[in-house]
Order: sequence, then C-alpha cells, then structure tokens
Amino acid sequence: MRIEYHRTLVADRLRNAAFHEALSRVVVKGRTTVADIGTGTGLLAFLAAGLGAKKVWAYEAAEIGAVAVRLKALNKMRAVELIPGRSTEIIEPERADVVVTETLGNFALEEFLVETMNDARARYLKPGGILIPGVVEQFACPVVGPRIRDDLSVWDQIGYGLDFSPAREMSLNNVYIRTLKPDELLGGGASAQMWDRVDFSEKNRLSRRGTMRFEAPTAFTVHGLAVWWTADLVPGVSLTTSPLAPPTHWEQLFFPALEPIAVKPGDTLVAEIRARSTEEAGTDLAWTFSVSGIKGRERDRQALSLSKGFLP
Repeated sequence: MRIEYHRTLVADRLRNAAFHEALSRVVVKGRTTVADIGTGTGLLAFLAAGLGAKKVWAYEAAEIGAVAVRLKALNKMRAVELIPGRSTEIIEPERADVVVTETLGNFALEEFLVETMNDARARYLKPGGILIPGVVEQFACPVVGPRIRDDLSVWDQIGYGLDFSPAREMSLNNVYIRTLKPDELLGGGASAQMWDRVDFSEKNRLSRRGTMRFEAPTAFTVHGLAVWWTADLVPGVSLTTSPLAPPTHWEQLFFPALEPIAVKPGDTLVAEIRARSTEEAGTDLAWTFSVSGIKGRERDRQALSLSKGFLP
C-alpha cells in the first residue's frame, strides 16, 4: 500500500484548500450529492460531507480504500458511502450533482484523467451538474539552464576510453520530474505557452497534441522543455504546478533535448508535444524541437519519445 504517497497528498495544504474552496462553492447543505472518483484516503469525500452534502459516493480501486473505510468510521462520516472499484468499471452508478476527482499527476493526464472524466460526464453526472476540475491547461517553456540536462549526460564523462552513448540517448528519451527555477527558463518563465487545453464539459480525445513557436530576439541555448499545468477547479478557484507559483507536492516535468540547441537572433524555435494516456496502455509521450532561420529554412531538428527510452 502506497501510504507514503497519500501522506504527501494530505500534506499539500494548497491542494487541500483549493479543493475545499471549490467544493464549498457548489455544495448546498442538505441537497447536493457528490461523487468522488479516486478518493484515496477519502479526504475530498469527507470535505464534501463536512460541507453538508446530502450523500457522497466515494470510489477507490486501490488498497488505500481500506484505510478510507477506517477513517470514515473514526470521523463518523455517515453521508459517505465507499465503493471499491474503478469508476469506469462500475455498472449503473448513481448520478450526482457534483463529480470531483483529484487524479492529477506531475504530467496532468498521466492518471488517465481524460478517460475518467469522459466516463464521469456520461454516466456519473446529473444533467446540469458540475465537474471538478472543469478545465485543465498545460504549458511549456524552453529550458535555457543546463543543470538538469548536464546531470542526464553523465554518460559522456565516464572516461577510461569507454563509449556509453547508447545509454546516454536512452536517458535523454525520457521525461523527468524536477523542480525548475525561473532563471533556468526562457524569459524567466514568462515565455511559456499553452500547448493543450481540456474542457471536461465535453467529450475529449485521449490523444493530445500541441505546437509552440518561440521567436528569438536574442541568442539562447535550449536544453529541453519545462512542462506544467493549471487546473480550474470551479470558476475563480485554480491549482497550478507552475514554477512561478507557490510549490505544491507536484513538480514540473523536464523534456530533454538530445543535444543543446543554439538559437540565434531572428530564429524561430518550434516545439511540439504529443501525448496519450489510457488505463490499458499507460502514458506515451513524444516531443520534437526544430529551429528555422529568418528565411524559414529549418537547420536543426530533434525528435524524442519515451519509446526510444526503453529497450525493445
């Protein structure tokens, strides 16, 4: 049982406060019903019940659900009904006024959030009901500081006349959970662009794709991309993993470049991210970098993906 992981969740006061505030804005005491998908220890379900929800159905497939059962009894949460199993596998679930889920990862969609919310909107939510979160946006910014990529390139420094370049290439075709500093980002992070937006009020594709273009007024060297997200829980209440915001238990992601990319004044750096997350296949990520000069001629292109980061 991953109790330590859940300890980090409940220790994140920014996360807890944001979800509590969001629920407080939509729960009407004695009237509102709530479905909490992926309840874990039951915290969000208990918050909804504490705010006066008439009934809370809490779904959890993992072993941590057994802890939630004990915590429900200890805290006398009579309005909460714990249901073991994945929400997507439950037959004819009860429909609720509010569906809430905190199945967000360091990569926003890695816990199959789109698949979960597509199903929740279709089968768990009453007409006119509210989904929390309502919208997730993903952002990326070129990393101009060499710190993280240098760590990943240690294979070049082994010495003894040995060539470990295949291992180095595998390392760089992976995505890393790291905390980025603003001074390591292009424009101190102000150059970040949104590459994906998911509005859960509609059915969404499981495959996501976005392209960003960064114009270069001055020269810089790109070592990778920093990726983060912002979740609008309800209007006026949001959570973000931005390196420019107060830290949460989530961190940013680092998508390495295969080689440092020199960008000259007047150049255009184009970065593309492709992603797909499903319960059946897990999460697959691919990313590319290209640089074009003033006349639009491409002179550098790098294509990386998780599929290259593992042996066949």
